[in-house]
Amino acid sequence: MNIADMRRDYTREPLHRRDLRPDPFDQFGLWFEQACASGIVEPNAMSLATVGTDGRPTLRTVLLKKWDKTGFVFFTNLESRKARQIAENPNVALLFAWLALERQVAINGTAERIPAAEVLAYFVTRPFASQLAAWASPQSRVISARSLLEAKWEEMKRKFHEGRVPLPAFWGGYRVVPRDFEFWQGRPNRLHDRFLYTPRPDGGWQIDRLAP
Repeated sequence: MNIADMRRDYTREPLHRRDLRPDPFDQFGLWFEQACASGIVEPNAMSLATVGTDGRPTLRTVLLKKWDKTGFVFFTNLESRKARQIAENPNVALLFAWLALERQVAINGTAERIPAAEVLAYFVTRPFASQLAAWASPQSRVISARSLLEAKWEEMKRKFHEGRVPLPAFWGGYRVVPRDFEFWQGRPNRLHDRFLYTPRPDGGWQIDRLAP
C-alpha cells in the first residue's frame, strides 16, 4: 500500500460567506445538528490539545457533554495528564472532525474548571458502570496489568452495590471558553472553504476567509 496515493476529492456543497451565521455559536449549533442527524458515530467526539510548562503538546479525544454560548464542556479525572497540563497552561484547542460531511470545526480558547454542582448534576446521569469507572481508574498513571483495573472496578461495584455512587473528589469538568472558531468545508482540488471567526471590540464577530 502506497500511502501517498491515498486521496479523496471533496465534492459536497460549498461554504459561502453569505450562508454563515453572524455568531459562531449559532453556526456551530447548525453544523452540530446536521452531524447528529447524519448518523456519524460519536458526533460529539472532539480532539483536545493541551500543552504543559514543558512546551510539549498532548492530544486526545474526549466527548463534548454540554455546550452553550459560555463554552464547551467535558469531564475528566482531575489528576489526569490533561488536567495537570491545563493547570499549568489553560490555553487549549478543540477539533471536531466530521469527515463524512467533509467538515471540521477548530476552536482555540481557554479551559476553566466548572463548579462542583454542575459536575455533580452530570455525574448522577452517568450509567452505574461509568460512575464506577471514575472511581476505579487512576487515569494517566502507569499500571502493570489490566487485571488490576478490572479488580478495582469489581471492588467499587461491591462497595457501592446499593447503586448510589458518590462523586469522586478527583473527578470534575472543564469549560473551554472560545477565543476563535474556524469552520472548514472540503472542496474539490484541495481548494477548501475556510472561515475564521474572531471577536470584535463591539462584542460581535469578525469573519474572514482563509486560504486553504
